[in-house]
Amino acid sequence: MTARDEILARVRAAVTDVTSAPASRGRTGRPAADAEGQPAPDEATVALFAEVVADYRATVVRTRADEVGTVVAAALREAGCRSVVVPAGLEPVWRNAIGEVAEVHAGADITADRDLDAIDGVVTGAAVGIAVTGTIVLDHAADQGRRALTLVPDTHVCVVREDQIVHDVPEAVFRLRPADDGARPLTWISGPSATSDIELERVEGVHGPRTLIVVIVGS
Repeated sequence: MTARDEILARVRAAVTDVTSAPASRGRTGRPAADAEGQPAPDEATVALFAEVVADYRATVVRTRADEVGTVVAAALREAGCRSVVVPAGLEPVWRNAIGEVAEVHAGADITADRDLDAIDGVVTGAAVGIAVTGTIVLDHAADQGRRALTLVPDTHVCVVREDQIVHDVPEAVFRLRPADDGARPLTWISGPSATSDIELERVEGVHGPRTLIVVIVGS
């Protein structure tokens, strides 16, 4: 028996008691659907997502679709953001609300990271939220912009719709499969950027935003 055969044999032995179909994932047992026509998650999944995101020391705000601009602007004001960069595809209503509390910069107009470093915050949409891990995934579509926009400013306000929240990582991977226009780079965010030094002292903001504010949007 080769090493490959031995490994495969162990895998088969490990899953002999698994009886669920591959598509049956998540606490609700509903199959993962494609991005179009995705069923809304149940309240338990949304609540779990909010809880786990908050456990990562992120700020979580739940709101209605018609209040997003107001909520985002209030979050930026409370965080002390006087300048904000936004991607080209951000909702115009949100952008107008942001403009009432901070100087707004278009992401396409900022080409150097040193210029981004002078900006206090960034506001984006999201591609997927994962409940069990509290992870937000960006695929850098038009409402999210390029990766540097969300890695350099000190505060990131990320808007996640309830219908973008899935229960677990397999559902997220299914949802994120490449579209017809090809694969996009992905950024997986689990709370504010943080690390520990040699004495295990937590330091935030080393590899990305020090402050993460997640706005969960219901109907």
